[in-house]
Amino acid sequence: MKRLQKTAVLLTAVILAGAFSSEDIKVEATSSTWQQIQKEQEEKNNLQNQLNEENDNLENLKGEQNSLKGQLNNLNGQLTEVSNNLSDLEQQIADKEQEIADTQASLEEAKTTEAWQYECMVIRVRDMYERNETSYINALLNAQSFDKLLNAADFFERIAAYDQKKLQEFEENRKLIEEEEARLQAEKTELDSLKVAAETEKSKVSGLISQTSNSIAKYAGDISEAEQRALAYEQEIKQKEENLETLRKKLAEEIAMSQKAANATWRDISDISFEEGDRYLLANLIYCEAGGEPYDGQLAVASVVINRVRSSVYPNTVVGVIYQNKQFSPVASGRLELALATNKATSRCYQAADEAMSGVTNVGNCVYFRTPVEGLTGINIGGHVFY
Repeated sequence: MKRLQKTAVLLTAVILAGAFSSEDIKVEATSSTWQQIQKEQEEKNNLQNQLNEENDNLENLKGEQNSLKGQLNNLNGQLTEVSNNLSDLEQQIADKEQEIADTQASLEEAKTTEAWQYECMVIRVRDMYERNETSYINALLNAQSFDKLLNAADFFERIAAYDQKKLQEFEENRKLIEEEEARLQAEKTELDSLKVAAETEKSKVSGLISQTSNSIAKYAGDISEAEQRALAYEQEIKQKEENLETLRKKLAEEIAMSQKAANATWRDISDISFEEGDRYLLANLIYCEAGGEPYDGQLAVASVVINRVRSSVYPNTVVGVIYQNKQFSPVASGRLELALATNKATSRCYQAADEAMSGVTNVGNCVYFRTPVEGLTGINIGGHVFY
């Protein structure tokens, strides 16, 4: 499509060049506008490439952020699991501590009972000795029969066996309780170790959550900046599209104008009747467009205005040419009105106006001028190219 457009413009330029060669008119506005279109299109394409790269970057950032969000969800799940595990361990430790306390109470009770039983036995033995250790023998010797003797001996043996048995039972019970206490203490120690490990794991996971959350926040900031850059590119592209539309319309107008110029008729300077005030108006326009340039540049500007007055394509008066819509920037900016208000035109500006109005031209039949741009050919005088 671009090649067809360019070909059409070049063909138009060739046709126009042939048409104007007979009149020695160099109308190259279409070439200049086409170059501006190409420049704007190139800049738009560059912006589009930058936008595409930014969108790719944006997608990558969002992908990384989503990945981190997934990791964060997993970490939060791990934290919940670790926290629940830690709560269970704390409850188990509390239960174990209660068991230890109960066991220690039982142990103390067993020790007390054992000590009491031992004390009772000691008292009984001591009592027997205090009454005379022969009382046991006497009881046996005083037995009236062999059966009573056996009964007495059995009685004393039973008492001794009972004391021995009770002491043994209490001692075994105490040992069992002590073993139970030791077992519970070992289990509590293991639970304490598991709690420390769980707290360490919880701290680690919490740190990872904090780190991941910070990374997600950073990606959010990067994404926001990337979106702003992408939006800026989109706005610039939109502006370029508007510029291109304006330039395409301008190109169409210039092609139409060039076609008209190719068939234009030119009046001789002697056929033009200048109005009062034309000289004043033209001299001040020259001041605005080329006031700081050499005289040749001032005369060239004046020649373009008069050439347009002579051409059938443009208005046939100085006022009409100068105030034609969108033709001379000092008119649009208000500079011309300011110059006219105080007559800023110098004597050389008036001299250039007088010469041009008498038919003198140093740019042939050129009807355009502007600051030089790459690719625009014409007659270069001062700070302008005339075509």
